[in-house]
Amino acid sequence: MDTIYLLMIVALAVLAIADLVVGVSNDAVNFLNSAIGSKAISFKNLMIVASLGIAVGAVFSSGMMEVARKGIFNPGEFMFNEIMIIFMAVMITDILLLDYFNTVGMPTSTTVSIVFELLGAAVAMALIKIGVAGGDFSEIVNYINTSKATQIIFGILLSVVVAFSVGAAVQWVSRLLLSYDFEKKSKWVGAVFGGIALTAITYFILMKGIKGTPYAKVSFDIIGGSTIKDFMENYVLAIVAVASVFWSLLSYLLVHVFKINIYKLIILIGTFALALAFAGNDLVNFIGVPIAAWQSYGAWVESGLAANEFSMGVLASKVPTPSLLLFVAGMIMVVTLWFSSKAKRVVKTEIDLSSQSETKERFEPNFLSRMFVRVGIKASQYTNALIPNTVLKKIDKQFEPIKVQKNTEVAEADKPAFDMVRAAVNLMVASVLISIATSYKLPLSTTYVTFMVAMGTSLADKAWGTESAVYRVAGVLNVIAGWFFTAIIAFTAAATIAYLINISELMIAVLLFVALIILVKNSMSGKKKNGQVDEEELRNAESSSIQGVIQESTKNVANVVKRGQRIYSNAIEGLAKQDLSLLKKNKRQIVKLSKEVNDLRDHVFYFIKNLDESSLGASNFYISLLGDLQDVTQSLEYISKVSFKHVNNNHKKLKYNQIQELKEIDNELNSLLSEIRDIFSQNEFSRIVGVLSKKQSLFDAISSKIEAQVARTRSDESSPKNTTLYFSLLLESKDLINTMMSFSELYHKEYDASIEPATIKED
Repeated sequence: MDTIYLLMIVALAVLAIADLVVGVSNDAVNFLNSAIGSKAISFKNLMIVASLGIAVGAVFSSGMMEVARKGIFNPGEFMFNEIMIIFMAVMITDILLLDYFNTVGMPTSTTVSIVFELLGAAVAMALIKIGVAGGDFSEIVNYINTSKATQIIFGILLSVVVAFSVGAAVQWVSRLLLSYDFEKKSKWVGAVFGGIALTAITYFILMKGIKGTPYAKVSFDIIGGSTIKDFMENYVLAIVAVASVFWSLLSYLLVHVFKINIYKLIILIGTFALALAFAGNDLVNFIGVPIAAWQSYGAWVESGLAANEFSMGVLASKVPTPSLLLFVAGMIMVVTLWFSSKAKRVVKTEIDLSSQSETKERFEPNFLSRMFVRVGIKASQYTNALIPNTVLKKIDKQFEPIKVQKNTEVAEADKPAFDMVRAAVNLMVASVLISIATSYKLPLSTTYVTFMVAMGTSLADKAWGTESAVYRVAGVLNVIAGWFFTAIIAFTAAATIAYLINISELMIAVLLFVALIILVKNSMSGKKKNGQVDEEELRNAESSSIQGVIQESTKNVANVVKRGQRIYSNAIEGLAKQDLSLLKKNKRQIVKLSKEVNDLRDHVFYFIKNLDESSLGASNFYISLLGDLQDVTQSLEYISKVSFKHVNNNHKKLKYNQIQELKEIDNELNSLLSEIRDIFSQNEFSRIVGVLSKKQSLFDAISSKIEAQVARTRSDESSPKNTTLYFSLLLESKDLINTMMSFSELYHKEYDASIEPATIKED
């Protein structure tokens, strides 16, 4: 049976590598978001700097490994076999939990997950021990390091409020002093800002870097015989004062003489610093448990005792982590950073929420977000009432974004989400807060700090305007709710897995197999999603000329017709076969299509703003087209909804004659829609005349079926539900056909008015 523990060590080593991969994918947002969002430096250079930071931070992270061994529970209360169950439960839970958040693109805290997993597994094992011994459950306080655990948990939660508040305050002051036109300010202004920012960031690097090296405890005569660690702790103000003067003077020299953009330099050094902090602070979350398990195994083997007789009090003593292991872990993290597609997905969520410009909002408003926005607006109104108008005007002027001339606009994807001042403040504030936590040896969540700082600076920078506030606040609330979800699930899942492993060690193999299947499935689906371009997805019109608008919108029309054709046929097929799953899937498809059409309508403001003066007529054409497309989706949505409702409520099946007549309409409509789709796919608008000529024959076919149903109702129809459904489907089909003809006629008129077929094909 002793072999099982060696196998567990091997399994934990494999899990550690996998955990490093999923952990970096989630936590990359901590140090990449500011540089990516501001586009201050090229992506390649950014990755090189971040990789160096991770490599350095990993080597200096040994001190934080103590958290995994004794930060949450009292190791002396557990035997070797019990501690191995705890560690195994923690790692299986951690990798699955982090991979889930990566898959959905939500940043979560690897620190919170590991803390609550250790807590959950330790509590479960403690309760098992107490139950077997017939003790009192109040004895659990002997097993859990309650004071340290409470300190860690409250430190993490407090960091959320502090990070948001400090970030908002510093950004407001920075913007008030620098404005959006910061590059035209006097050189000394940028130099002073650079001096403050670089002082904060470099002191943070010293806290995270030098204090983690063996040299930190060596005394030096040059500093009065003190160690570096003691000197840094005892002379904080002096170090900060000297550094501020040094960096301010150096910043002025760089700006004035070498013409270096000081804000880019701050972002570059800040990215390195936060990458270093991530590796130094969060590496324990990924490999701390496996290393503790490996060291426990070595101590147990040397003892010669049985696994259930060897107390793990050895973990209470400080044991240095081999530098080679830390280096290897750092290299795995660097490789993951370069190749992880999930990391990009998580970064995008945070950048979208903090973007200064309008983006496609991912989150829907809820009552909490609406309430917070209303409270914020009221508070702003009351505050403004207390400030003189002249002062308000001066303040508002500093917060006015620079208007970019239309002819100098860049592509939407190339525009920065926010400027370099906000990026620099994000990095500076996060560095200061993490430095303070590090000085107290708290495994504070770097995700919480960096995310909430970014949200605080976004609020202060007026990125959350009346057009986007409810969506952005809803997004922040969703992320925070996900953090609470992380804590609850981490605790519960780790406790459950520990209990299952305790029942039978064979459960380890079962759980590892299940975990492998889930990870592979998520990885394959993620690669498929990233590698696939959805050709049917609707795209916003970006052209500034009417010819370009017609050319771009034809693709959207063709895709709406194609998807509408499928949705209509599935509704009829689902009714005929009473196939509830098909109808349910159909409802999801039309909801997705409706949302995409609504997104096009929401973008119409930016479309009109982008038009050339000579092409303003395109706005009327495009708005009319969007109205028709929305009518199409509303008809399809109604048909899909009533069909699903009929089958879901177990109403009587439609009669054979009714189904046959609906299929006849479906076949005729399919033929029509196929022709329309082909016309718009090939830009052959001259054929629209033939389509328009079929309108009356289709209406006549629907009218004849309505008359037939009226006759059946008067003679032998016995189901009111069937009759209502049948009439509803026919009438809505008529509306659908009418709308299809409407936008076809719209294109035909525009084609006749200004565009030759050859010109369209050449475009």
